[in-house]
Amino acid sequence: MPEISRFLGIVIAMYYNDHAPPHFHAKYGAFEITVHLADGVVEGKFPRRALNLVLEWYTLRQAELLEDWNLARERRPLRRIDPLE
Repeated sequence: MPEISRFLGIVIAMYYNDHAPPHFHAKYGAFEITVHLADGVVEGKFPRRALNLVLEWYTLRQAELLEDWNLARERRPLRRIDPLE
């Protein structure tokens, strides 16, 4: 799973052959969620503070995430996305 960003112990990644709708995966320790790019719907469980950080990052990086999703569909290298600061 290609890592596209990492911050505060949270790893953000996308799979090349993942299913629709467009989304990304976030891991934090033993926790994992998926976040839908169109509406921010979250599937899975995450500690509240980590979830808030991921959603803040998603809000700031939505356009870049969609670009990476499109690159993944074309099986092209994904771009790194700046972490949350």
